[in-house]
Amino acid sequence: MAEALWLITAGALSLAGMAWLALAMEGHWSQVMQRPAEAAIRIRQALRMFGAIALPLALLACLRADRPSMAVLVWLMLLAGSAVLVAMLLAHRPRALRAALPLGGPGGPGIRRGAS
Repeated sequence: MAEALWLITAGALSLAGMAWLALAMEGHWSQVMQRPAEAAIRIRQALRMFGAIALPLALLACLRADRPSMAVLVWLMLLAGSAVLVAMLLAHRPRALRAALPLGGPGGPGIRRGAS
């Protein structure tokens, strides 16, 4: 049971890391947020850092779930699957990646526009 939780954690970290790295890119940020990327340089730098931290943490979660040889294989497959999923979202539903923004980010799930 604990192995399954570690693998779910690894999958979530992998998907979040790939989404954060994609949103850190100028073109993808503009596509998802529908505003210029230059206005959000600090946010994009933070997303790059979060993505760079999340992917090795996913490897650590895989290592907790299984022996090293299998864990690395699972991690690489999670990276590939996460990259494909993020690419598909960017191609078909780019605004869905707004859910990957941390709460309180511009346009993230914690922001409600027009509420007084």
